[in-house]
Amino acid sequence: MSEPRVLRIAMNGITGRMGYRQHLLRSILPIRDQGGITLADGSTVTVEPILIGRNEAKIKELAAKHDVEHHSTDLDAVINDPSVDIVFDASMTSLRHATLSTAIGAGKHIFTEKPTAETLEEAVDLARQARAAGITAGVVHDKLYLPGLIKLRRLVQEGFFGRILSLRGEFGYWVFEGDQQPAQRPSWNYRLADGGSMTTDMYCHWNYVLESIIGTVKTVTSKTATHIPQRWDEHGEAYTADADDAAYGIFDLETPEGDQVIGQINSSWAVRVYRDELVEFQVDGTHGSAVAGLNQCVAQQRAHTPKPVWNPDLPVTESFRDQWSEVPANADLDNGFKAQWEEFLADVVAGREHRFGLLSAARGVQLAELGLRSAAERRTLDIPELTL
Repeated sequence: MSEPRVLRIAMNGITGRMGYRQHLLRSILPIRDQGGITLADGSTVTVEPILIGRNEAKIKELAAKHDVEHHSTDLDAVINDPSVDIVFDASMTSLRHATLSTAIGAGKHIFTEKPTAETLEEAVDLARQARAAGITAGVVHDKLYLPGLIKLRRLVQEGFFGRILSLRGEFGYWVFEGDQQPAQRPSWNYRLADGGSMTTDMYCHWNYVLESIIGTVKTVTSKTATHIPQRWDEHGEAYTADADDAAYGIFDLETPEGDQVIGQINSSWAVRVYRDELVEFQVDGTHGSAVAGLNQCVAQQRAHTPKPVWNPDLPVTESFRDQWSEVPANADLDNGFKAQWEEFLADVVAGREHRFGLLSAARGVQLAELGLRSAAERRTLDIPELTL
């Protein structure tokens, strides 16, 4: 048996919450420790991470803790190392265009968090650079690999809903201000100058979720808010939170069959959770409905739909939640980030495009830009088709 091929991956921004927890701890290290992945031809490819960050002490500590041999604070030097195959970026959005441009220019394959850029112009520029360079580029679309949404997409593909009428999404939780209890998110998320914004952050996700579950996003009507105008940073210092911490969006969607669907998604870091999961999507159709979260998905067929009667004078005696049926996974579903990493690595070895690339990410940036503009101008905006 031949030795496995080793892909060396420069992992930038790995000391951040997402970079560390989801990409290093739950994706790359498990792939390494399981001996890599087996490709369709029976060969094996494994990974060797190189940890990159600005804080040398923290990078060294992580490397020692997880038995990672190589680490550096010199991002450019690692990118230009001929032995490096892939550059992964989970650093600040404001730095991403420059980082990815340098990596593409060095001929590296890239895998990146989103948004891929602060502006649509920069996001499209990256997609054009990657196409011209002939590299494999992948963008994290983690929501689509979650068990709940895998089940929901399967229901759509199998025609469970009949004609789809609407989608409603609820996302968010209370992020503490940082004065009495530490905030669960970094302070830059709430400063416009540092690239913070609920719309910029989450509309990039919602675009690929809506595209993959329902269809093309045709228009956006958005309302944004900064509900908490003052927060406290990692050093206990008060600062003005001028970025939107909530976004309320309505989207006109078109299915591949040409049906028109209304989408609504509320996103907030100033809401307390009274739902089963931190994000939930409900799809309603003529033949059935379903509610999907990160892991679970429940459904109700037309024939099994009860007939509630409105009567505010009597207490409710039926349990509406008990009237829905659990949708089975029918497969072993791995961590969503890890599953996409494995798919991307296989694409790199095969020399093919990753299905969730930089043009898809650019459409997410486009939706975020138009969402912010819709909120500022208080009107509905059409979404032009995006091509390279």
